[in-house]
Amino acid sequence: MIKKNLFLFFCLGFLSCSNSGGDVIKQEPPLVDIPELDALVQDYMTKYKVPGMQVAVTRQGKLVYAKSYGKADVSASEDVKNESLFRIASISKPITGIAIMRLVEEGRVKLNDRVFGAGSILGTTYGNVNAAVASITVSQLLHHTSGGWGNSQNDPMFSNPQMTAAQLITWTLANRPLSSTPGSRYDYSNFGYCVLGRVIEKVTGQTYEQYVSSVLLRPSNIHQMVIGGNQLKDRKPREVVYYGQNNENPYLYNITRMDAHGGWIASATDLARLMVKADGFNSPPDLLSPQSIVQMTTGSSAEKGYALGWSVNSANNWWHTGSLPGSTSILVRTASGYTWALLCNSRSSSAQSNRDLDEMMWKVINNPSVKWPERDLFLVPIN
Repeated sequence: MIKKNLFLFFCLGFLSCSNSGGDVIKQEPPLVDIPELDALVQDYMTKYKVPGMQVAVTRQGKLVYAKSYGKADVSASEDVKNESLFRIASISKPITGIAIMRLVEEGRVKLNDRVFGAGSILGTTYGNVNAAVASITVSQLLHHTSGGWGNSQNDPMFSNPQMTAAQLITWTLANRPLSSTPGSRYDYSNFGYCVLGRVIEKVTGQTYEQYVSSVLLRPSNIHQMVIGGNQLKDRKPREVVYYGQNNENPYLYNITRMDAHGGWIASATDLARLMVKADGFNSPPDLLSPQSIVQMTTGSSAEKGYALGWSVNSANNWWHTGSLPGSTSILVRTASGYTWALLCNSRSSSAQSNRDLDEMMWKVINNPSVKWPERDLFLVPIN
């Protein structure tokens, strides 16, 4: 089991989810069932009132399990399918981290490049800045050590929802001074990853979504991942409906503006396809060099448990979690050769729900009676 609390790095604190409970949860079966995993998923959904859920598990580079449970849309009695799309929230951050590392490998960005101010990547696009802000590097944004704009101080990403990303960055630089010296302190910052999205756009001449799709997703045989919309009316094809609890509004935030830190929608299998292309194992070949992957999964002196878009620990496990109103997600890579993605269309305010989601797959992979199939579901239709 991951020894560090997986949910330390959620982009927002957990609130709640919904499903009235009591109904039989319909499932889309894989080619082979794993009853031990199914029971844990069903128990979790019932206990925490999650209407719909997806699971994808890889082992030694093969997709060995992909299954969907419950409802994508309760009112329409629409089942979750394996191709259904969920908001993945802060799991968008490792995607941005991988994209930055591709640019580093291409020689288009250096991790110690400055981001703001004269002679930097973004220059004065968002206004003039003081010397402290002008010293912030790409690495510091990736590590959440920029010196400000973090969750502990009312992350600016959740303010001024009417502003574009460019307007918000300009406003933040003018109105939100740094609270510490860049590089000295860890403070999880969605805003920092919004800026990284603009770095990608400046360097590539493409939108953030276009670059990630062309360089990471399509080479990984992922063709339906997109940046999500804001309102229910903006629901994408195959996207689930999100359900809040305790008066939580799943359609409160500007999801599109959150692109590089929390905006992607994906299926669990999409995330599994990307994960096996960036997991540091030999098969299938990775999108990054071994040296880049080591660099990507190394923490900073300020916080050894957070690397370039990944939470990490001394056991060489990497993961990220995601949380938004109506959404819960987790993506994990283990040193033993497993990866998995779990996606929910709701979230619970209970701290125990966080632990239970963390522990679910660890219980299964550490169960000697579980027999994983040898067939690779990446190679067969799963819808």
